[in-house]
Amino acid sequence: MNKLPFFIANAVMLSAGYTATVQADDAALLKQGEYISRLGDCSACHSIPGKPAFSGGLAIDSNLGTIYSTNITPDKEQGIGNYSEQQFSDAVRKGVLPDGKRLYPAMPYPDYAKISDEDMHALYTWFMKGVQPSAEKPPKTDLSFPFSQRWGMRFWNWAFVSDKPFQPIGGATAEVNRGAYLVESLGHCGSCHTPRGLGMNEKALDSRDATFLSGGNLNGWEVPSLRGLPRWTGQETVDYLAKGRNDKAAVGGEMTSVVEHSTSYMTDSDLKAITAYLKFIGGNPPAPAVDEKAVTATENKLTAAKNLSTGERLYLDNCGACHFVTGKGAPGVFPQLDQATIVNADDPGGLIHTILAGAQQPSTAKAPSTLAMPGFASRLSDEDVAQLATFIRQGWSNKAAAVSADRVEKVRKSLKSKE
Repeated sequence: MNKLPFFIANAVMLSAGYTATVQADDAALLKQGEYISRLGDCSACHSIPGKPAFSGGLAIDSNLGTIYSTNITPDKEQGIGNYSEQQFSDAVRKGVLPDGKRLYPAMPYPDYAKISDEDMHALYTWFMKGVQPSAEKPPKTDLSFPFSQRWGMRFWNWAFVSDKPFQPIGGATAEVNRGAYLVESLGHCGSCHTPRGLGMNEKALDSRDATFLSGGNLNGWEVPSLRGLPRWTGQETVDYLAKGRNDKAAVGGEMTSVVEHSTSYMTDSDLKAITAYLKFIGGNPPAPAVDEKAVTATENKLTAAKNLSTGERLYLDNCGACHFVTGKGAPGVFPQLDQATIVNADDPGGLIHTILAGAQQPSTAKAPSTLAMPGFASRLSDEDVAQLATFIRQGWSNKAAAVSADRVEKVRKSLKSKE
């Protein structure tokens, strides 16, 4: 019997089995890389409506001027198709391009520096093999002098960026440390929720410093502290990140994009890990007790609808149908106004912005319905908005400062400049 065909047949089968295994491993790596890209929220900055995914072109407002996101598809001319894995890692984690050019920290590489080698490998594989190349050429970032001198970023990085890998929290559970890794690295939550220094740097990059995630200001919105989240239960935090809404609040401003492109795609275990970490670091006092007498007084006056102030009348005419005389809204549908963070913020810019421009909750897998609040810029004057915002900030058990028409005018001008 000629055994050669038998050996050949076995060799072919073994080869086919090996190829299938390699392809399966590659598929798993691509799936992991796509998930890592969601954790890093790459799409939010590098994809814009009407253009190929990840082809860049998003205009990012900064204190330095307008910065445009780049094409990060594997196109060899306009994108990153010629990058080696090390060059890709240096761009993401160090803000250094293959030609030595320095990125501006609108790209959150100070946070991405903590991305693990394993996750970086998966991310690189997915961008090179899982993303469609595009020759789209985004606008070029052209800042005025001296910010146009990118070589100066070398000194900024030396002063404000650490190249240390992620450091687990000693004594914390595996779940808390998973949350810490996600928040401090890929999630780059500190880039918005940590206050900035004189050099426009994040004042802290991890929870060892009490300023980390203690709040800040972004494009005229007061960004709340995430430390402890004392007003929300763990499930309310998970719901907010997964759905863009919970029984108390709904997303607005920049956070809408974060939920739409990133956190709504996270696994339940990762959402719970983030929540566990934020609860673990603590740092915020519990919410003040509800002033039941003040709440009842506001409810009764709005219900009677007599001898109303201008702000109270405007509230009934424009807001009462959804947020009700109780100021509690509808759980999971219309956000609560009594004791809401955006309402009681020291800077009322976020509230004013929402009244003028409205807001729309994103459609997510776990909450596909899209709920929108109309903007009232066309029907309310600056003085009207000031009176309405003042009532909301001082009605029920809210005790925030009054709002001036001048402050409303500034927000309105800012919105018009972006039209």
